[in-house]
Amino acid sequence: MYNKIKDSTILVTGGAGFIGSYVVEELLLSKPKKIIIIDNLIRGSFDNIASFIENPLVEFIEGDIRNKVLLEQSIAKSDYVFHMAALRINSCAANPSEGFEVMLKATFDIAELCVKHKIKKVIYSSSASVYGLAQHFPTPESDNPYNNQTFYGGAKLWGEQLFRSFHFMYNLDYVALRYFNVYGVRMDTDGKYTEVMIRWLDCIRDQKSPLIFGDGNDTMDFVYVKDVAKANIAALVSDISDETFNVGNCEETSLRELLETLLKVNGSSLKPEFKEANSINPVSRRLADISAAKTKLSFEPSITLEEGLSELSRWYFEKNNLKKVDHDTYR
Repeated sequence: MYNKIKDSTILVTGGAGFIGSYVVEELLLSKPKKIIIIDNLIRGSFDNIASFIENPLVEFIEGDIRNKVLLEQSIAKSDYVFHMAALRINSCAANPSEGFEVMLKATFDIAELCVKHKIKKVIYSSSASVYGLAQHFPTPESDNPYNNQTFYGGAKLWGEQLFRSFHFMYNLDYVALRYFNVYGVRMDTDGKYTEVMIRWLDCIRDQKSPLIFGDGNDTMDFVYVKDVAKANIAALVSDISDETFNVGNCEETSLRELLETLLKVNGSSLKPEFKEANSINPVSRRLADISAAKTKLSFEPSITLEEGLSELSRWYFEKNNLKKVDHDTYR
């Protein structure tokens, strides 16, 4: 297969983020001419890009995708674009006006500039949130999105439709990827929107009973971040355009089962404490059908939940030990 990456210039918005940093690492394996990263470091970090920040093939720009001048300067020099920068789902709910600026307006600017500067292909990061509570399990891409109740899901779906319309109007090639529940090393460990498994790792560290809100029977499809990065590369190098693909692990895991597995890989005998759910979860079930990605992109996840949680746990405790050492050193 023709190597589209080799000797190409590739823009990655959100390239210092959790998923984006892995995409950059995968791209570097194929010897691109240059990778341009735009990231405002609100969700991304220098820690995430430590493995390649000094690489001469990488140009890191601390900037915001709402800056159209900066976008145009970067897109004008690029052959391909990965559009990964986004707000979190809770951030969109907390500030819909900012959600509009980042998720819709900036995405429109990117699409328009990609047409203007004849970008060869865009890979757009979408989300399983577009389905809301899906009609079918496993959920195929053909399921309708009418059960989505979130600004974030609506914005991601709008992005998909934007690129689709630009494909038909301007022949802009693109692939959209609907991520299911992505986890792994470099995921957020601090802040208001910390993922539940990080809170549980905090409990394991502190020897406190991990909390489950509700009965723990809600399910998700957890896909490891390195597999998600490989799906992005597969979407770029394929000859496929104007299609949307689910990216999941094809396994339905309840919160109870997730905690049991996390405790197991850490050799912990802690027991969960159940609390009344503090909010109604409109999406109580997720399970991806990725047969289209398998067939058309030759993508298949390779990392099991147990393997992924083991890797996440090792990183988490190493990170915490380093923090403790730093604290003791400078006290």
